[in-house]
Amino acid sequence: MSDQATITTAGSDIKSAKWNKADTEWVLSLFGTAVGAGVLFLPIKAGLGGFWPLVFLALIAGPMTWFAHRSLARFVLSSKNKDSDITDVVEEHFGKGAAKLITFAYFFAIYPIVLIYGVGITNTFESFIVNQLDIFTEVPRLAADGAPMLNEAGAQLMNKVSGIPRWLLSGGLILAMTALILFGKELMLKATSALVYPLVFILLGLSLFLIPSWNTSMVSVAPDWSSFIPVVWLSIPIIVFSFNHSPVISQFAKAQRETYGDNAVQKTDLICKRAGQMLLGFVMLFVFSCVLSLSPAELAQAKAENISILSYLANVHESKLIQWFGPFVAFAAITSSYFGHYLGAQEGLNGLIKQVVPTMPTKSINTFSVVFIVVTTWIVAIVNPSVLGLIETIGAPMIAAILFLMPMYAIKKVPAMQKYSSNKAANIFTVVCGLGAITSVIYGAF
Repeated sequence: MSDQATITTAGSDIKSAKWNKADTEWVLSLFGTAVGAGVLFLPIKAGLGGFWPLVFLALIAGPMTWFAHRSLARFVLSSKNKDSDITDVVEEHFGKGAAKLITFAYFFAIYPIVLIYGVGITNTFESFIVNQLDIFTEVPRLAADGAPMLNEAGAQLMNKVSGIPRWLLSGGLILAMTALILFGKELMLKATSALVYPLVFILLGLSLFLIPSWNTSMVSVAPDWSSFIPVVWLSIPIIVFSFNHSPVISQFAKAQRETYGDNAVQKTDLICKRAGQMLLGFVMLFVFSCVLSLSPAELAQAKAENISILSYLANVHESKLIQWFGPFVAFAAITSSYFGHYLGAQEGLNGLIKQVVPTMPTKSINTFSVVFIVVTTWIVAIVNPSVLGLIETIGAPMIAAILFLMPMYAIKKVPAMQKYSSNKAANIFTVVCGLGAITSVIYGAF
């Protein structure tokens, strides 16, 4: 698709709409929503599966991301009402009963991600205080899953915690991120875009900076072809999660319809494609660079410590640049992504409340949503469960159901979506990836 789309607006002739600043801002917003905890934990999970499965995952990540998000945006735009968000569209197409079920699933596809960011930002900040600022208290401490550390060095590292009580640290960070959103969506969008610019260049810079540290420990391991498919299968959830920017798709599609009317699909397709290309290029370069600069044992250590790959690199790398810029990138990535996912979670929770208590005033609904999300995220951040565990068992399967499977079902059942049924290869690929993300949780349990 070219950068130029033909747009029809009410009361005007057909005119050309070239790529503009707003389009670029939306690409950056979609990119910023996706680049968060998932990307920072992706090298750990994918790298532990081996180098060659990671290569295969890189090949399918791009099509997975574009096809799924493009279809979800088209689904939102299929409504007859231009002001409909995703919960309204579900009710329009599938009825009130199905709307309640889908709205529930939509909320729980996004809400756990907000919880993950609460844990991620707290651990990142605490690790920075302990290891870069060297402010800590010696106390006995286990890994996130309650197991002992993998080695003596890991135990020594995790036996250091910041002098700030975890409940206070996590609460302050979560409230600070939420407060910025409450000032308004426009400010949030500008803040996210502002964070993305340095994030993109620093992420690229760190990826290139790590190249001299690459080693052959990952590549030299002989591939176990008998486990190739299971490894890829079990890694699909983290790919789905890491490239996911579905929480902001509903608001994104609505904004395009307000600007471009009936031709918004052309613009959303193009912006989703550009965002997917940007994610694939920057994220996979980052993943390969991190994986090739560490050994399998070090990746396992990072998983045990329940911290992002950048925090781990900052703690073990001799370079001062990595030690200080690593945590900064982690802060920026998690914060920018928290903004988009918080909006999606609040939208989904508001929809649930409206269905259960239709007479409840909108202001009261919004207040309850804010308090509920902030308090529960705070509690989970204090408990500190495994981030990868949350991603694999809760976050990714629910995302896959909404992002990959629901639009494909709509293509079969909804008249306004049936015009997209001609691209059978892309549709089948999307369904297979969605089912893979969901069934891998069941497979992994056994």
